[in-house]
Amino acid sequence: MPIIATDPSPEPHRAREVAESFGTDPERYDRARPRYPDALVERIAAACPGPDVLDVGCGTGIEARQFQSAGCTVLGVEPDARMAAFARRGGLEVEEATFESWDPAGRDFDAVIAGTAWHWVDPVAGAAKAARVLRPRGRLAAFWHVFQLPPAVADAFAAVYRRVVPDSPFTVHADRPAMEIYQMMFAKAADGIRAAGGFGAPEQWRFDWEHTYTRDEWLDQMPTHGTLTRLPEADRARVLEGVGEAVDAMGGSFVMPYATMAVTAVRDPGQG
Repeated sequence: MPIIATDPSPEPHRAREVAESFGTDPERYDRARPRYPDALVERIAAACPGPDVLDVGCGTGIEARQFQSAGCTVLGVEPDARMAAFARRGGLEVEEATFESWDPAGRDFDAVIAGTAWHWVDPVAGAAKAARVLRPRGRLAAFWHVFQLPPAVADAFAAVYRRVVPDSPFTVHADRPAMEIYQMMFAKAADGIRAAGGFGAPEQWRFDWEHTYTRDEWLDQMPTHGTLTRLPEADRARVLEGVGEAVDAMGGSFVMPYATMAVTAVRDPGQG
């Protein structure tokens, strides 16, 4: 089935203008972005030696609140002051910094997590820092949603996006499997863990689920994606109009299959 995705940059962590564009509307981001499967949260929490979690790129606090509900104590690190402020209003302790520049001040943790954020971190430097702040047998877990749009919606997005923003640096696909595209990002994360040292062999965990979106729910989420966050308002409205027409033609809703993928590794107790 077609999907909408963008080709992963060879070094997305250097694209700070994109990474920091998500804070333009933190309320929408928190409202519209999907939560993570409870099974993922529970498996990560159960596989750690204790409850202390560091959330890298915590954003508005979506996954942090889920880990708090699972009994964890969470500290967030977030470079965008707007996202950090929103997360604090939700009760999360957040320190503003990129993970690479963040000062742990002698603190250590049972888990370092990153929900749809690790691709904005240098894969080797980030993994090396995670190894330094993790307790023995602590776990690094970076996870992302891979989604597969129905053909009619994917084709409509691709067509209208290319028409409205033909000079965009993003490449929008409607004819490649989602996992094929995102697997490159997962491989980069795993390679960074291996190169950093201090960890056992990285693993991939997969959690399949689905969600039914109404037209309004999907159009609410779309502006939170990197392909749209930096578009002028008029261009964004034209893209949303075209996609909305496609969803209307399908009866006003559609089922989105998701696979939430985690790249995870345990800190080698013999290191450090």
